[in-house]
Amino acid sequence: MNKVMIVAELSANHNGSRKIAIDTIRAAKKAGADAVKLQTYTADTITLDSHADDFKIKQGTLWDGKYLHDLYEEAYTPWGWHEELFHVAKEEGLICFSSPFDKTAVDFLESLNNPIYKIASFEITDIPLIEYAAKKMKPIVISTGIAAAEDVQLAVDTCRAVGNDDITLLKCTSSYPAPIEEANLCMIKDLTERYKVKSGLSDHTIGSVSAIVAITQG
Repeated sequence: MNKVMIVAELSANHNGSRKIAIDTIRAAKKAGADAVKLQTYTADTITLDSHADDFKIKQGTLWDGKYLHDLYEEAYTPWGWHEELFHVAKEEGLICFSSPFDKTAVDFLESLNNPIYKIASFEITDIPLIEYAAKKMKPIVISTGIAAAEDVQLAVDTCRAVGNDDITLLKCTSSYPAPIEEANLCMIKDLTERYKVKSGLSDHTIGSVSAIVAITQG
């Protein structure tokens, strides 16, 4: 069996507090994580400042009624925190890396020696972003939560076309939280066999069952 890497997701779980972000990284270490992942974007680099109906959340979530720009302005991890968060993770013996959402984020992360690039499910069709990150010749991890088979193939082919074959695909169900009956963890092995890459799980379910079962899938 391949070595398992457990990655703790910081994302917006700091609730706007740098102290909570730091404390969360240290708690991730105590909980047994191997790495911690950030998300690198600003409201302006991830969406439009629009109050059109298409930009209003209305999908039965806790964020219903908010506009996307307002939500991301509230939730993002300030870029000015990143250097300290990377440093804290290193002190704790954790790998720290991030998901960029545009090319400026990749450039910024390169200045911090970001060791791995994670492409979020909703960016799997952003081929220019995948190509730009893959050209840095660092491991690329791609979630597949909203992807059709041809989207996954194109993302993998894009990495390989620039000479980067260090690719991991993550089985992901893009629901928050994801119903455990929709986990479909047999896809973990299928991703490896079909695309000749490493594979794993990006878990949005509640509890630990999916993560434990994912380990049995390699």
